[in-house]
Amino acid sequence: MCLAVPGKIISILNDDPIMRLGKVNFGGIIKEINLAYVPEANIGDYVIVHVGFAISTVDEEEANRVFEYLEQIGELEELKVDEVS
Repeated sequence: MCLAVPGKIISILNDDPIMRLGKVNFGGIIKEINLAYVPEANIGDYVIVHVGFAISTVDEEEANRVFEYLEQIGELEELKVDEVS
């Protein structure tokens, strides 16, 4: 199953409008994510990520609720598996 997962932007690597990239923290798992669809997002903001693209911003409270739910249903393990490969 493919899910959109919230993560916190910890750095912005490239600010080019088309290839805007950043490092996003998903509860301790850090991945490089394309931020082109969320030009308003900055370091410290939470974004919803689907297949490597941030597709919207979300507030911290909502991001934490989603993380708790994903942890309860065991879907965060999928992020960990992708990190290893």
